[in-house]
Amino acid sequence: MTVREICNIIEEFAPLAYQEDYDNSGLLVGLPDATVNGILLSIDVTPDVIDDALKHGANLIVAHHPVIFGGIKRLIGKTYIERTIIKAIKNGIAIYCAHTNVDKIWNGVNMEIAKRLGLQELSMLSPANDQLVKLTTFVPHEQAQALRIAMFNAGAGQIGDYDQCSYNLEGKGTFRGSDNTNPFVGEQGVLHTEPETRIEVVVPKPILPQVIHAMLNAHPYEEVAYDIYPLLNQNPRSGLGMVGNLQKPENEMAFLKRVKQVFKAQCIRHTALTGKEIRRVAFCGGSGADLLSQAISVQADAFITADMKYHRFFDADGKILILDIGHFESEQFTVEIFYGLLTKKLPNFAVLKSKVNTNPIHYL
Repeated sequence: MTVREICNIIEEFAPLAYQEDYDNSGLLVGLPDATVNGILLSIDVTPDVIDDALKHGANLIVAHHPVIFGGIKRLIGKTYIERTIIKAIKNGIAIYCAHTNVDKIWNGVNMEIAKRLGLQELSMLSPANDQLVKLTTFVPHEQAQALRIAMFNAGAGQIGDYDQCSYNLEGKGTFRGSDNTNPFVGEQGVLHTEPETRIEVVVPKPILPQVIHAMLNAHPYEEVAYDIYPLLNQNPRSGLGMVGNLQKPENEMAFLKRVKQVFKAQCIRHTALTGKEIRRVAFCGGSGADLLSQAISVQADAFITADMKYHRFFDADGKILILDIGHFESEQFTVEIFYGLLTKKLPNFAVLKSKVNTNPIHYL
């Protein structure tokens, strides 16, 4: 198993195209064709995490936060980032980071929060825009089902909780091949009319290349006709933050205490109690302050996130209970996402969770 093959497993789950423009997810250190002996999972990558990988014989680290975010002009060991990279290269350890692409997918960081809080009827708090296209192609009737299945298996046709969604029309296609063709039906130089099925499927842009690849491989025609239409629809399965409902409403103080326990938070910064019960909860792992207005607009009773600045707490204005539980605390379950994915795909491979606490914030 190579580094590249491990990367492909992660990127099939969370394509890099989902990441924010400012992000730097992907393979950051190491050779793609290097053989992987073991994988260590962590939230951050520090020199201590490199030592942990060496201790367990792991030569690939999969982490959430990118160790390289901005430009690096020199590697002289002056910062923890430089020391981490130097130690990793010296010991042949590759580093792969999956950050906002894991934040934005349906089964990513926020789904882990929802599971632990027992939230139901989930939806994206801020669904992604300009991310869906409609892919249309034309195929003989007898080959239509096989082609649909190939595109579905590549990720096409997902609408909310429904998959394998398509629209199909019967019609007639015409074509004439030159002397250089090898037509699946018809003859060279003769105008041919073929009863065909027009297949339409919705596809998220980040996975469009793999869906097209699957379509072309499964299509019987030598030259495949297909159209791609941009859609104005929001993508209900991608975006920032989530919102869901508790099975039973909770008292505000009881909810605060339960959140503190679930996330093992030493401290929760919160706004004044509103006097209302908590039933509808909005949340965003990591720095989600910019989603406060969306949380209020969907009539959430509470908003859980991290890195809220002082003046943003005023914006609650008695409409919502804000809980700042800490950045590390809100994203700590990312390791569980990586572990579940990799152990399922590689059941006989050494996948370990680092026990190094990389949270840089301490409380007195």
